[in-house]
Formats: sequence, C-alpha cells, structure tokens
Amino acid sequence: MAAAQAQPKNIRKWANEEILLKKDIRNAHTGICILDPATGKYWLQYQDDKFFMPASNTKIFTLFTGLRLLGDSLPAMRYAEDDTAVYIQGTADPSFLHPDFTYQPVKDFLTQTDKRIWLAPAIIKNKRFGPGWAWSDYADYYQPELNAWPMYGNVARINITGSAYTVTPEYFARDLQLVRETAPTEVLADRDERSNRFVLHYRTDDRSSHDFEVPFITGGNEQLAQRLQDTLRKAVGLLDKPVSAQSSILKSIPVDTLFEPMMHRSDNFFAEQILMMCSTMLGDTIDTRKTIRYMLDSVLQDLPQPPSWVDGSGLSRYNLITPRDFVYVLEKMYKTYPKERLWPLFPGGGKGTLRSYYQQLPGRLYAKTGTLSGCVALSGYLVTKSGKTLVFSVLVNNHDTTSTVVRRAVERFLLKVANG
Repeated sequence: MAAAQAQPKNIRKWANEEILLKKDIRNAHTGICILDPATGKYWLQYQDDKFFMPASNTKIFTLFTGLRLLGDSLPAMRYAEDDTAVYIQGTADPSFLHPDFTYQPVKDFLTQTDKRIWLAPAIIKNKRFGPGWAWSDYADYYQPELNAWPMYGNVARINITGSAYTVTPEYFARDLQLVRETAPTEVLADRDERSNRFVLHYRTDDRSSHDFEVPFITGGNEQLAQRLQDTLRKAVGLLDKPVSAQSSILKSIPVDTLFEPMMHRSDNFFAEQILMMCSTMLGDTIDTRKTIRYMLDSVLQDLPQPPSWVDGSGLSRYNLITPRDFVYVLEKMYKTYPKERLWPLFPGGGKGTLRSYYQQLPGRLYAKTGTLSGCVALSGYLVTKSGKTLVFSVLVNNHDTTSTVVRRAVERFLLKVANG
C-alpha cells in the first residue's frame, strides 16, 4: 500500500475544517492523537502532549488497571471460618445485590450457612466521594457513595405510579415522604443531604410510571450490618478488627461482566469500585490512591507525560491526562488482549453512549466517550475502509458551545479519517 493511501495527506486539512478552525470550536483547547499501531507511526499529532480534563475517558485507565489486576473474576469478600462462626469482610465488589447481576455467590453462601455471621471492618482509605467531586450531586444517580461493601449499587430504586410507590431495598421505604404537586411540576425524587430521608414529588394528574435511582448514605459498619441483617434475615454481629491474614477470598462474577457496563453506559460507581477492588488484590487496604500509584510506578511508568490521575470514573476535574497518554494505554491493551475480548468492552457506533453517533461505522469504531461541562472526549479504536486499525484520542476542553456540537464535529472528522 502506498504511503499516501496508508496516511491520508488531507488528514490535517480535515482536522482544521471540522474541529480546529470550526467557528463554534476554534477557541476551545483541543488535542488530537492518531496512531497506526502496526507501524508505530502517528498519523496526526496536534497538542497531544498537552494536559486535558478527560472526563469519563479516565475509565480507559480504569479498564486497563482492572484487566491487569483483577484476574478472571471479582473478589466478592474476604472470609474465615471456624466450627461455630463465619467472619466476613468487604472487598468493594459492586455486584452484591445489584439488579444487573443474578449470580450472587455471597448471598447464597451467607444464606445457606448455619454458623453465626460476624462482620469485620475493612481497612479503607477511600472517602465516600472522590477528590474534586461535586458535593451538591450527592442525590444524583451517577454519584453513589463509595464503600467497602456496596449493596444494591448503593442506590435506592424508587418507582412511582400515580400515588403508589415501591422502594428497593425496602429498608428505606420507611424514610420516604410523598409530596403531592399539581401540574406542571415534574415528578422527581430527592434526598436530604445528611440523612436517608427521601422525598418523592409526584403530580396529582400523572398516572404514568416513573423510575428513580437515588444514592443513599452508606454510613458505617453498624448501618452495613443492619442492611445485611434485613437482607439475610439473620443476625449479623460486629467485630472490632479485620479478619485474619489467612482469610480466603470468595469470587463473584467474571470481570468482563462488570467492565462492559462500566464502559458502555459510563458507570461511575463501577469504575470507582474497580480501582478499590484492585487495591485489595495488592494488599489488605482498600485505597484507590495505592492502586493508581502502583500502576504509574509499574506498567505505566513509561507514559509519555506523567498524568494527574486521581479517580476511576473521571468525575473529578483534578484529572489531567494527555491525548498521547490515552493512545499509549489503548495501544498497550490492543497489543495485549485479543480483539474478540477487547472490542465488546467498548461502545461501538450506534451503541451505549455512542447510540446516536457513528452509526455509519458499524463494527469499525470502538471508543469511550467523556463529557463534563466544557469538556468533550473520545478515545478508542477506528478501523479504516482498508481494514487498518488506528488508535486515537480527541480531547476538547473549554468550549463555549454545546457538547452535541463538539461531538458532531469530532464525528465528521473521524468519518473522513475512516473513509478517506
């Protein structure tokens, strides 16, 4: 194949036309990196060594970390047994009693045992929110609290149809208050900032069904033990120290079963708990910072520009990562894991967070989106019409237009690269 065919000579022109000099975007801070991993040659580099807020593109680093550290299945809990009791301790597995996952080995194990159950405190350094998160989003579905033993995804699921409602877990139904509204006030669910008192506003003229996910305050070990008791319908005692170093780890779901929804719907909670689970595989402490330090000091020590990487989800504006760093990590994954495993983990054109985009490239684009106020990101893999796989990252910060305008501009550019 001729060099001009392998690397379109118009690629910089397309970037200028669709993004860099575009009226609504030209004042933004933009970085682009496109690599041909087969040759190691860059097709385009524009400010790819500059730092950007990556938003949910941070989940690419999280995915790579999970692939490296978690093995085949998630660590569900630590436990030890003697003749009369079983001693359990959380390992940050977010799948426990989550409605997305029917396989519940921890629940089965604890329900079937006839021994006394004792809950041990995990050694955890994480706070309930990540660094730099928006404190006022405490009741928004996308920001559940983080803890050592999640239950139900750490959200209360509330359905209201007319004036009738259901709450899962039922534990929180007693703390729910209905407030009748008249049209045109919208139906919504909220929660007190400092308590698990939920307030559900509903319209008197609305008989349709509405579903809400509202994060609950996870509290301490006493509250966790109470939720476990309500679920298991048996007593759960509290210990004052962690389980022994000789404890075993019970495994739960296959890791890709969690990685896929984390990437496809950009699930912040799953992403954060993945880094916390990874830290349990590195020692006896749940600590996202420990996981990040380990990755940056080992398999990611050769990143082109050492990033500011602080959380798993990308909710924090403290994250600062370059487009070239994303391409570096994506290339590592591409050369380490077979496409048959890697491609399904990323949203494809017309699916997941890309359901309204890249529908013209079925089976030819697999990428992670990212959006914060003033921030749009897309990084992943692009297959050209000749069958060549490219690794790319496009990060746009500080734009003063809508996210849709930026996403469509990036889409037009990448379509030209794919079909040029």
